[in-house]
Amino acid sequence: MEPNLDTIWNSFLIFFYQAKNYLTEPWAAYQLAIIGGCFAVAWLLSFKIEPIVESRARNIKGNPGLLRIVIAFMRRLEWVFFLILVYIAREIVLLNTWPSRTFVLTAALVLGSAWLALAVLTRIIQNRTIARVIAIGAFAYIALGVLDIRDPVAQALDDAAINLGDFKLSILFVLRIIFLTSLFLWLATLFGTFFDNRINAISDLSPSFKVLSGKIVKVGLIVIALVVALTAAGLDLTTLTIFSGAVGIGLGFGLQKVVSNFISGVIILVDKSIKPGDTIELGDTFGWIRELRARFVSVITRDGREYLIPNEDFITQQVVNWSFSNKLVRLDVEFGVSYDSDPHEVTRIAIEAAKDLPRVLNHKAPVCWMTAFGASSLDFKLRFWIGDPQQGLTNIRGQVLLALWDAFQENGIGIPYPHREVIFKTPLETKQGN
Repeated sequence: MEPNLDTIWNSFLIFFYQAKNYLTEPWAAYQLAIIGGCFAVAWLLSFKIEPIVESRARNIKGNPGLLRIVIAFMRRLEWVFFLILVYIAREIVLLNTWPSRTFVLTAALVLGSAWLALAVLTRIIQNRTIARVIAIGAFAYIALGVLDIRDPVAQALDDAAINLGDFKLSILFVLRIIFLTSLFLWLATLFGTFFDNRINAISDLSPSFKVLSGKIVKVGLIVIALVVALTAAGLDLTTLTIFSGAVGIGLGFGLQKVVSNFISGVIILVDKSIKPGDTIELGDTFGWIRELRARFVSVITRDGREYLIPNEDFITQQVVNWSFSNKLVRLDVEFGVSYDSDPHEVTRIAIEAAKDLPRVLNHKAPVCWMTAFGASSLDFKLRFWIGDPQQGLTNIRGQVLLALWDAFQENGIGIPYPHREVIFKTPLETKQGN
Protein backbone atom coordinates (compact mmCIF):
# COMPACT_ATOMS: atom_id res chain seq x y z
CA MET A 1 0.00 0.00 0.00
CA GLU A 2 1.21 3.45 -0.87
CA PRO A 3 -1.34 5.92 0.59
CA ASN A 4 -0.47 8.47 3.24
CA LEU A 5 -2.91 7.38 5.94
CA ASP A 6 -2.09 10.36 8.16
CA THR A 7 -3.08 12.77 5.39
CA ILE A 8 -6.35 10.97 4.80
CA TRP A 9 -7.16 10.88 8.50
CA ASN A 10 -6.32 14.55 8.98
CA SER A 11 -8.55 15.51 6.05
CA PHE A 12 -11.39 13.55 7.59
CA LEU A 13 -10.91 15.21 10.98
CA ILE A 14 -10.86 18.69 9.43
CA PHE A 15 -14.14 18.03 7.63
CA PHE A 16 -15.68 16.50 10.76
CA TYR A 17 -14.83 19.49 12.97
CA GLN A 18 -15.99 21.98 10.35
CA ALA A 19 -19.32 20.20 10.05
CA LYS A 20 -19.63 19.97 13.82
CA ASN A 21 -18.95 23.68 14.29
CA TYR A 22 -21.49 24.64 11.64
CA LEU A 23 -24.23 22.32 12.89
CA THR A 24 -23.89 23.59 16.46
CA GLU A 25 -24.68 27.15 15.39
CA PRO A 26 -28.23 28.40 16.09
CA TRP A 27 -29.14 28.88 12.42
CA ALA A 28 -28.16 25.28 11.65
CA ALA A 29 -30.41 24.06 14.45
CA TYR A 30 -33.26 26.17 13.06
CA GLN A 31 -32.77 24.66 9.61
CA LEU A 32 -32.71 21.10 10.98
CA ALA A 33 -35.93 21.80 12.88
CA ILE A 34 -37.53 23.19 9.71
CA ILE A 35 -36.46 20.08 7.77
CA GLY A 36 -37.94 17.80 10.44
CA GLY A 37 -41.22 19.72 10.43
CA CYS A 38 -41.42 19.65 6.62
CA PHE A 39 -40.88 15.90 6.60
CA ALA A 40 -43.61 15.29 9.20
CA VAL A 41 -46.14 17.39 7.27
CA ALA A 42 -45.15 15.72 3.98
CA TRP A 43 -45.65 12.27 5.49
CA LEU A 44 -49.14 13.15 6.70
CA LEU A 45 -50.10 14.55 3.28
CA SER A 46 -48.80 11.52 1.38
CA PHE A 47 -50.54 9.13 3.81
CA LYS A 48 -53.89 10.59 2.78
CA ILE A 49 -53.29 11.28 -0.92
CA GLU A 50 -51.02 8.42 -2.09
CA PRO A 51 -53.67 5.61 -2.19
CA ILE A 52 -56.05 7.75 -4.25
CA VAL A 53 -53.44 8.85 -6.79
CA GLU A 54 -51.91 5.38 -7.09
CA SER A 55 -55.27 3.71 -7.79
CA ARG A 56 -55.88 6.13 -10.64
CA ALA A 57 -52.36 5.68 -11.99
CA ARG A 58 -52.95 1.93 -12.33
CA ASN A 59 -55.53 2.66 -15.01
CA ILE A 60 -52.66 3.29 -17.42
CA LYS A 61 -52.84 0.50 -20.01
CA GLY A 62 -50.50 -0.68 -22.74
CA ASN A 63 -47.33 1.01 -21.48
CA PRO A 64 -45.74 -0.97 -18.61
CA GLY A 65 -42.56 1.14 -18.67
CA LEU A 66 -44.48 4.37 -18.12
CA LEU A 67 -46.61 2.65 -15.49
CA ARG A 68 -43.51 1.61 -13.52
CA ILE A 69 -42.19 5.19 -13.54
CA VAL A 70 -45.54 6.68 -12.52
CA ILE A 71 -46.03 4.14 -9.72
CA ALA A 72 -42.47 4.72 -8.48
CA PHE A 73 -43.14 8.47 -8.47
CA MET A 74 -46.45 8.06 -6.65
CA ARG A 75 -44.96 5.83 -3.97
CA ARG A 76 -42.55 8.65 -3.17
CA LEU A 77 -45.15 11.36 -2.80
CA GLU A 78 -43.86 12.16 0.68
CA TRP A 79 -40.55 13.16 -0.93
CA VAL A 80 -42.38 15.35 -3.46
CA PHE A 81 -44.29 17.14 -0.72
CA PHE A 82 -41.14 17.33 1.40
CA LEU A 83 -39.14 19.00 -1.37
CA ILE A 84 -41.95 21.46 -2.09
CA LEU A 85 -42.19 22.41 1.58
CA VAL A 86 -38.40 22.72 1.96
CA TYR A 87 -38.25 24.94 -1.12
CA ILE A 88 -40.96 27.22 0.27
CA ALA A 89 -39.25 27.33 3.68
CA ARG A 90 -35.90 28.13 2.10
CA GLU A 91 -37.37 31.03 0.13
CA ILE A 92 -38.97 32.41 3.29
CA VAL A 93 -35.69 32.15 5.22
CA LEU A 94 -33.81 33.87 2.38
CA LEU A 95 -36.10 36.87 2.71
CA ASN A 96 -35.05 37.33 6.34
CA THR A 97 -31.35 36.43 6.53
CA TRP A 98 -28.13 35.81 4.62
CA PRO A 99 -27.91 33.04 1.99
CA SER A 100 -25.11 31.39 3.98
CA ARG A 101 -27.62 30.65 6.71
CA THR A 102 -29.65 28.43 4.38
CA PHE A 103 -26.89 25.95 3.56
CA VAL A 104 -28.57 23.00 5.30
CA LEU A 105 -31.90 23.72 3.60
CA THR A 106 -30.19 24.07 0.22
CA ALA A 107 -28.26 20.83 0.74
CA ALA A 108 -31.43 18.99 1.78
CA LEU A 109 -33.28 20.37 -1.26
CA VAL A 110 -30.56 19.40 -3.75
CA LEU A 111 -29.88 15.96 -2.26
CA GLY A 112 -33.58 15.18 -1.90
CA SER A 113 -34.25 16.20 -5.51
CA ALA A 114 -31.34 14.09 -6.72
CA TRP A 115 -32.45 11.03 -4.77
CA LEU A 116 -36.05 11.37 -5.96
CA ALA A 117 -35.00 11.74 -9.60
CA LEU A 118 -32.64 8.76 -9.40
CA ALA A 119 -35.20 6.59 -7.59
CA VAL A 120 -37.79 7.25 -10.30
CA LEU A 121 -35.54 7.15 -13.36
CA THR A 122 -33.76 3.93 -12.37
CA ARG A 123 -37.11 2.14 -12.41
CA ILE A 124 -36.72 1.81 -16.17
CA ILE A 125 -33.65 -0.38 -15.52
CA GLN A 126 -34.95 -3.93 -15.13
CA ASN A 127 -31.70 -5.26 -13.66
CA ARG A 128 -32.00 -4.18 -10.04
CA THR A 129 -28.29 -4.64 -9.27
CA ILE A 130 -27.23 -2.31 -12.08
CA ALA A 131 -29.98 0.13 -11.08
CA ARG A 132 -28.69 0.28 -7.49
CA VAL A 133 -25.08 0.73 -8.58
CA ILE A 134 -25.99 3.61 -10.91
CA ALA A 135 -28.28 5.26 -8.33
CA ILE A 136 -25.81 5.02 -5.45
CA GLY A 137 -22.86 6.13 -7.59
CA ALA A 138 -24.67 9.14 -9.05
CA PHE A 139 -26.06 10.19 -5.66
CA ALA A 140 -22.65 9.90 -3.99
CA TYR A 141 -21.09 12.06 -6.73
CA ILE A 142 -23.79 14.73 -6.31
CA ALA A 143 -23.64 14.62 -2.50
CA LEU A 144 -19.88 15.07 -2.42
CA GLY A 145 -20.23 18.04 -4.74
CA VAL A 146 -22.93 19.66 -2.59
CA LEU A 147 -20.78 19.23 0.52
CA ASP A 148 -17.77 20.60 -1.40
CA ILE A 149 -15.58 17.62 -0.51
CA ARG A 150 -15.52 15.84 -3.86
CA ASP A 151 -11.88 16.62 -4.66
CA PRO A 152 -10.46 15.70 -1.21
CA VAL A 153 -12.40 12.41 -1.15
CA ALA A 154 -11.34 11.59 -4.71
CA GLN A 155 -7.72 12.30 -3.81
CA ALA A 156 -7.94 10.13 -0.71
CA LEU A 157 -9.47 7.23 -2.65
CA ASP A 158 -6.87 7.63 -5.38
CA ASP A 159 -4.06 7.55 -2.80
CA ALA A 160 -5.37 4.25 -1.43
CA ALA A 161 -3.74 2.16 -4.15
CA ILE A 162 -1.31 -0.61 -4.90
CA ASN A 163 1.14 -0.58 -7.78
CA LEU A 164 1.19 -3.47 -10.27
CA GLY A 165 4.24 -2.59 -12.31
CA ASP A 166 3.39 0.62 -14.11
CA PHE A 167 -0.30 0.19 -13.33
CA LYS A 168 -1.83 1.88 -10.28
CA LEU A 169 -4.84 0.06 -8.83
CA SER A 170 -6.70 2.41 -6.49
CA ILE A 171 -10.06 2.35 -4.75
CA LEU A 172 -11.13 5.30 -6.89
CA PHE A 173 -10.28 3.39 -10.06
CA VAL A 174 -12.26 0.32 -8.92
CA LEU A 175 -15.30 2.47 -8.09
CA ARG A 176 -15.08 4.18 -11.48
CA ILE A 177 -14.89 0.80 -13.22
CA ILE A 178 -17.96 -0.51 -11.37
CA PHE A 179 -20.06 2.60 -11.98
CA LEU A 180 -19.11 3.20 -15.62
CA THR A 181 -19.36 -0.48 -16.55
CA SER A 182 -22.84 -0.71 -15.03
CA LEU A 183 -23.93 2.49 -16.79
CA PHE A 184 -22.62 1.57 -20.25
CA LEU A 185 -23.81 -2.04 -20.02
CA TRP A 186 -27.30 -0.78 -19.24
CA LEU A 187 -27.15 1.62 -22.19
CA ALA A 188 -25.91 -1.21 -24.43
CA THR A 189 -28.76 -3.46 -23.30
CA LEU A 190 -31.28 -0.66 -23.81
CA PHE A 191 -30.13 0.12 -27.35
CA GLY A 192 -29.73 -3.60 -28.12
CA THR A 193 -33.35 -4.27 -27.16
CA PHE A 194 -34.47 -1.27 -29.23
CA PHE A 195 -32.62 -2.44 -32.35
CA ASP A 196 -33.78 -6.02 -31.78
CA ASN A 197 -37.41 -4.88 -31.72
CA ARG A 198 -36.87 -2.84 -34.87
CA ILE A 199 -35.32 -5.82 -36.65
CA ASN A 200 -38.18 -8.12 -35.59
CA ALA A 201 -40.65 -5.60 -37.00
CA ILE A 202 -39.23 -6.06 -40.52
CA SER A 203 -41.53 -8.62 -42.13
CA ASP A 204 -39.26 -9.31 -45.13
CA LEU A 205 -36.56 -10.98 -42.99
CA SER A 206 -36.64 -14.65 -42.03
CA PRO A 207 -37.02 -15.54 -38.32
CA SER A 208 -33.51 -17.03 -38.18
CA PHE A 209 -31.93 -13.92 -39.72
CA LYS A 210 -33.82 -11.72 -37.25
CA VAL A 211 -32.48 -13.67 -34.28
CA LEU A 212 -28.93 -13.76 -35.69
CA SER A 213 -28.95 -10.02 -36.42
CA GLY A 214 -30.28 -9.26 -32.94
CA LYS A 215 -27.53 -11.36 -31.34
CA ILE A 216 -24.78 -9.70 -33.37
CA VAL A 217 -26.06 -6.21 -32.51
CA LYS A 218 -26.37 -6.99 -28.78
CA VAL A 219 -22.94 -8.63 -28.51
CA GLY A 220 -21.34 -5.81 -30.50
CA LEU A 221 -22.92 -3.15 -28.29
CA ILE A 222 -21.82 -4.96 -25.12
CA VAL A 223 -18.22 -5.19 -26.37
CA ILE A 224 -18.23 -1.50 -27.30
CA ALA A 225 -19.75 -0.62 -23.91
CA LEU A 226 -17.01 -2.51 -22.04
CA VAL A 227 -14.24 -0.88 -24.07
CA VAL A 228 -15.72 2.61 -23.62
CA ALA A 229 -16.26 2.04 -19.88
CA LEU A 230 -12.69 0.84 -19.30
CA THR A 231 -11.27 3.69 -21.37
CA ALA A 232 -13.44 6.29 -19.61
CA ALA A 233 -12.28 4.94 -16.24
CA GLY A 234 -8.70 5.72 -17.24
CA LEU A 235 -7.49 2.21 -18.03
CA ASP A 236 -4.89 1.86 -20.73
CA LEU A 237 -6.09 -1.19 -22.65
CA THR A 238 -2.54 -2.15 -23.53
CA THR A 239 -1.99 -3.02 -19.87
CA LEU A 240 -4.49 -5.85 -20.22
CA THR A 241 -1.91 -7.83 -22.18
CA ILE A 242 -0.24 -8.59 -18.84
CA PHE A 243 -3.25 -10.60 -17.75
CA SER A 244 -4.42 -11.85 -21.14
CA GLY A 245 -2.77 -15.25 -20.85
CA ALA A 246 -4.17 -16.07 -17.42
CA VAL A 247 -7.56 -14.62 -18.26
CA GLY A 248 -7.67 -16.59 -21.51
CA ILE A 249 -6.95 -19.87 -19.73
CA GLY A 250 -9.51 -19.06 -17.04
CA LEU A 251 -12.17 -18.25 -19.61
CA GLY A 252 -11.30 -21.37 -21.57
CA PHE A 253 -12.04 -23.64 -18.61
CA GLY A 254 -14.63 -21.66 -16.69
CA LEU A 255 -16.74 -20.51 -19.63
CA GLN A 256 -16.30 -23.56 -21.84
CA LYS A 257 -19.99 -24.52 -21.79
CA VAL A 258 -21.13 -20.91 -22.15
CA VAL A 259 -18.96 -20.34 -25.20
CA SER A 260 -19.95 -23.73 -26.63
CA ASN A 261 -23.64 -22.91 -26.32
CA PHE A 262 -23.13 -19.46 -27.82
CA ILE A 263 -21.21 -20.81 -30.82
CA SER A 264 -23.78 -23.58 -31.22
CA GLY A 265 -26.51 -20.93 -31.26
CA VAL A 266 -24.73 -19.04 -34.03
CA ILE A 267 -24.32 -22.27 -36.04
CA ILE A 268 -28.02 -23.07 -35.63
CA LEU A 269 -28.96 -19.63 -36.92
CA VAL A 270 -26.56 -19.75 -39.85
CA ASP A 271 -27.54 -23.22 -41.13
CA LYS A 272 -31.24 -22.57 -40.33
CA SER A 273 -31.73 -26.09 -39.00
CA ILE A 274 -34.33 -24.83 -36.55
CA LYS A 275 -36.20 -21.54 -36.27
CA PRO A 276 -38.96 -20.01 -34.16
CA GLY A 277 -42.27 -21.73 -34.84
CA ASP A 278 -40.76 -25.10 -35.84
CA THR A 279 -42.18 -28.25 -34.29
CA ILE A 280 -39.29 -30.34 -32.97
CA GLU A 281 -38.64 -33.50 -31.02
CA LEU A 282 -35.48 -33.87 -28.94
CA GLY A 283 -35.29 -36.95 -26.77
CA ASP A 284 -38.50 -37.09 -24.76
CA THR A 285 -39.34 -33.43 -25.45
CA PHE A 286 -41.88 -32.63 -28.16
CA GLY A 287 -43.09 -29.08 -28.77
CA TRP A 288 -42.70 -25.93 -30.80
CA ILE A 289 -39.84 -23.44 -30.63
CA ARG A 290 -40.85 -20.14 -29.07
CA GLU A 291 -37.51 -18.33 -29.07
CA LEU A 292 -33.81 -18.75 -29.86
CA ARG A 293 -31.51 -17.20 -27.26
CA ALA A 294 -27.75 -16.82 -26.95
CA ARG A 295 -27.43 -19.79 -24.58
CA PHE A 296 -30.57 -21.87 -25.01
CA VAL A 297 -33.65 -22.59 -27.10
CA SER A 298 -37.09 -22.11 -25.57
CA VAL A 299 -39.40 -25.04 -26.42
CA ILE A 300 -43.05 -25.09 -25.33
CA THR A 301 -44.74 -28.48 -25.11
CA ARG A 302 -48.42 -29.27 -25.55
CA ASP A 303 -48.98 -29.34 -21.77
CA GLY A 304 -47.74 -25.74 -21.44
CA ARG A 305 -44.30 -26.51 -20.04
CA GLU A 306 -41.43 -24.39 -21.34
CA TYR A 307 -38.11 -26.20 -21.66
CA LEU A 308 -34.88 -24.19 -21.89
CA ILE A 309 -32.66 -26.57 -23.86
CA PRO A 310 -28.95 -25.65 -24.29
CA ASN A 311 -27.98 -24.87 -27.87
CA GLU A 312 -25.23 -27.48 -27.74
CA ASP A 313 -27.82 -30.28 -27.47
CA PHE A 314 -29.21 -29.34 -30.90
CA ILE A 315 -25.74 -29.79 -32.40
CA THR A 316 -24.62 -32.97 -30.64
CA GLN A 317 -27.91 -34.90 -30.45
CA GLN A 318 -30.40 -36.17 -33.00
CA VAL A 319 -33.20 -33.67 -33.52
CA VAL A 320 -36.48 -34.42 -35.29
CA ASN A 321 -37.73 -31.25 -36.97
CA TRP A 322 -41.28 -31.97 -38.07
CA SER A 323 -41.42 -28.73 -40.07
CA PHE A 324 -37.89 -28.29 -41.43
CA SER A 325 -38.60 -28.27 -45.19
CA ASN A 326 -42.39 -28.13 -44.85
CA LYS A 327 -45.03 -28.72 -42.22
CA LEU A 328 -46.54 -31.80 -43.84
CA VAL A 329 -46.42 -34.80 -41.49
CA ARG A 330 -47.62 -38.35 -42.17
CA LEU A 331 -49.07 -40.31 -39.28
CA ASP A 332 -49.93 -43.99 -38.95
CA VAL A 333 -52.80 -45.52 -36.99
CA GLU A 334 -52.94 -49.30 -36.59
CA PHE A 335 -56.15 -51.20 -35.84
CA GLY A 336 -57.73 -54.62 -36.22
CA VAL A 337 -61.19 -56.00 -37.10
CA SER A 338 -62.82 -59.37 -36.68
CA TYR A 339 -62.28 -62.15 -39.24
CA ASP A 340 -65.89 -62.12 -40.39
CA SER A 341 -65.44 -58.58 -41.80
CA ASP A 342 -64.87 -57.79 -45.49
CA PRO A 343 -61.33 -56.30 -45.70
CA HIS A 344 -62.19 -54.33 -48.84
CA GLU A 345 -65.14 -52.71 -47.09
CA VAL A 346 -63.01 -52.03 -43.99
CA THR A 347 -60.42 -50.23 -46.12
CA ARG A 348 -63.03 -48.03 -47.76
CA ILE A 349 -64.74 -47.13 -44.49
CA ALA A 350 -61.45 -46.29 -42.76
CA ILE A 351 -60.38 -43.93 -45.56
CA GLU A 352 -63.76 -42.16 -45.57
CA ALA A 353 -63.70 -41.78 -41.78
CA ALA A 354 -60.25 -40.15 -41.87
CA LYS A 355 -61.20 -37.80 -44.72
CA ASP A 356 -64.05 -36.29 -42.71
CA LEU A 357 -61.70 -34.90 -40.04
CA PRO A 358 -60.78 -31.20 -40.60
CA ARG A 359 -57.06 -31.58 -39.78
CA VAL A 360 -56.53 -34.46 -42.22
CA LEU A 361 -55.35 -33.22 -45.62
CA ASN A 362 -57.44 -34.24 -48.62
CA HIS A 363 -54.97 -33.31 -51.36
CA LYS A 364 -52.70 -36.02 -49.92
CA ALA A 365 -55.45 -38.56 -49.54
CA PRO A 366 -55.39 -41.10 -46.69
CA VAL A 367 -54.58 -44.70 -47.56
CA CYS A 368 -55.31 -47.91 -45.70
CA TRP A 369 -53.52 -51.23 -46.09
CA MET A 370 -54.10 -54.64 -44.65
CA THR A 371 -50.85 -55.67 -43.00
CA ALA A 372 -51.32 -59.11 -41.43
CA PHE A 373 -53.58 -61.97 -40.42
CA GLY A 374 -53.30 -61.50 -36.70
CA ALA A 375 -53.95 -63.98 -33.94
CA SER A 376 -57.34 -62.47 -33.18
CA SER A 377 -57.99 -59.97 -35.98
CA LEU A 378 -57.31 -58.75 -39.48
CA ASP A 379 -54.63 -56.07 -38.98
CA PHE A 380 -54.70 -52.76 -40.88
CA LYS A 381 -52.60 -49.59 -41.02
CA LEU A 382 -54.24 -46.26 -41.85
CA ARG A 383 -51.92 -43.52 -43.12
CA PHE A 384 -52.89 -39.86 -43.40
CA TRP A 385 -51.24 -36.43 -43.64
CA ILE A 386 -51.62 -33.27 -41.55
CA GLY A 387 -50.22 -29.77 -42.10
CA ASP A 388 -50.20 -28.43 -38.54
CA PRO A 389 -47.98 -30.63 -36.34
CA GLN A 390 -47.63 -27.77 -33.84
CA GLN A 391 -51.26 -28.41 -32.90
CA GLY A 392 -50.32 -31.84 -31.57
CA LEU A 393 -50.02 -35.42 -32.82
CA THR A 394 -51.60 -37.49 -30.07
CA ASN A 395 -54.87 -35.60 -30.29
CA ILE A 396 -55.30 -36.17 -34.04
CA ARG A 397 -54.49 -39.87 -33.64
CA GLY A 398 -57.18 -40.04 -30.98
CA GLN A 399 -59.68 -38.29 -33.25
CA VAL A 400 -58.96 -40.78 -36.05
CA LEU A 401 -59.45 -43.74 -33.70
CA LEU A 402 -62.78 -42.33 -32.51
CA ALA A 403 -63.86 -41.76 -36.13
CA LEU A 404 -62.97 -45.40 -36.94
CA TRP A 405 -64.94 -46.62 -33.93
CA ASP A 406 -68.04 -44.64 -34.93
CA ALA A 407 -67.80 -45.77 -38.57
CA PHE A 408 -67.37 -49.44 -37.64
CA GLN A 409 -70.31 -49.28 -35.23
CA GLU A 410 -72.53 -47.85 -37.97
CA ASN A 411 -71.54 -50.58 -40.44
CA GLY A 412 -71.63 -53.54 -38.06
CA ILE A 413 -67.88 -54.18 -38.13
CA GLY A 414 -66.56 -55.63 -34.90
CA ILE A 415 -63.25 -54.94 -33.22
CA PRO A 416 -62.20 -58.19 -31.51
CA TYR A 417 -60.50 -58.55 -28.20
CA PRO A 418 -57.90 -61.27 -27.57
CA HIS A 419 -59.41 -64.62 -26.60
CA ARG A 420 -58.24 -68.23 -26.23
CA GLU A 421 -60.03 -71.55 -26.65
CA VAL A 422 -59.07 -74.33 -24.22
CA ILE A 423 -59.76 -77.92 -25.43
CA PHE A 424 -59.56 -80.79 -22.95
CA LYS A 425 -58.59 -84.09 -24.58
CA THR A 426 -59.80 -86.06 -21.55
CA PRO A 427 -63.23 -85.03 -20.32
CA LEU A 428 -63.28 -83.87 -16.73
CA GLU A 429 -65.58 -85.54 -14.29
CA THR A 430 -68.03 -83.11 -12.77
CA LYS A 431 -70.31 -83.55 -9.81
CA GLN A 432 -73.60 -81.83 -9.31
CA GLY A 433 -74.38 -80.72 -5.81
CA ASN A 434 -77.65 -81.31 -4.03
